Amino acid sequence: MYKGAVEDRLAIRERIESYSDAVFRHDADAWIVNWAEDGVWHLPALGLDLTGRPAIRAAWEQAMSAFAMAGFFAVPGAIEINDDMASARSYTQEILVAKDGGGVRKIVGAYDDTLVKRDGQWLFARRAYNVLHDEQT
Repeated sequence: MYKGAVEDRLAIRERIESYSDAVFRHDADAWIVNWAEDGVWHLPALGLDLTGRPAIRAAWEQAMSAFAMAGFFAVPGAIEINDDMASARSYTQEILVAKDGGGVRKIVGAYDDTLVKRDGQWLFARRAYNVLHDEQT
């Protein structure tokens, strides 16, 4: 479902795209600016709830350090705007190439997001990531 002004929905799509682009480039600075300062990253498969940019960035940098290449594709499935809050769902495909020769991992997942509009920008206030399929080759 899509609800809300086209301009806001486009800005949220661009936020999702910026996040994906930063993953491909292993760019922690570009990746973390997609988050609200007090954002929450909920990763139930790992039993983690990370709060705030410093904790979120540290966990992401640690995870990314294991990969020679990380491909991350995201497609929005729903975006609903309610004033300066929004919810979104996006589906992801990850292709992760291990640095240590451990092979290639292919993951299909889904993000359920809450976004906030601060100073005219949409930022992730909460991202809950669920793995739908995980395959190692």
